[in-house]
Amino acid sequence: MSLDELDRRIIRATQSGLPLVPRPYEAVGASLGIGGEQVRERLQAMLEEGLVRRIGAVPNHYRLGFTANGMSVWDVADERVDELGERIGQLPFVSHCYRRPRRPPVWPYNLFAMLHGRSRDEVEAQALQVAALLGDACRAHDILYSTAILKKTGLRISES
Repeated sequence: MSLDELDRRIIRATQSGLPLVPRPYEAVGASLGIGGEQVRERLQAMLEEGLVRRIGAVPNHYRLGFTANGMSVWDVADERVDELGERIGQLPFVSHCYRRPRRPPVWPYNLFAMLHGRSRDEVEAQALQVAALLGDACRAHDILYSTAILKKTGLRISES
């Protein structure tokens, strides 16, 4: 599938976010002179074809009061990392969890889990819960705290 002009118009209309209204696809459609159902169908087709990777909320954790954000990093036994990572990723205070290769001898960690709290003490308590879940499969861990807010944006299509 390639992008036609309508697809490009839909992407341009939604790439900075959907309108915060009860029926956002209808609002986007109205701005483009088409129906909301057509917007949904076209976006769904782009998702299925891999032209759009995902449609989802991107919360600003700081504005929500979660100012102690820490990437917890864990050295987990390779034979258990996938199973345990799935469980960690389902914890309510973990926004994302993923496996990455180790870089010995400097970087022994292979499991990453982003923790969000209102204080460092809260994040440390969350890390204790993760450690308890990992049990003997975990050999070491650390928490890397955020020091700056980075702008999160995806691909942008220009007007020209």
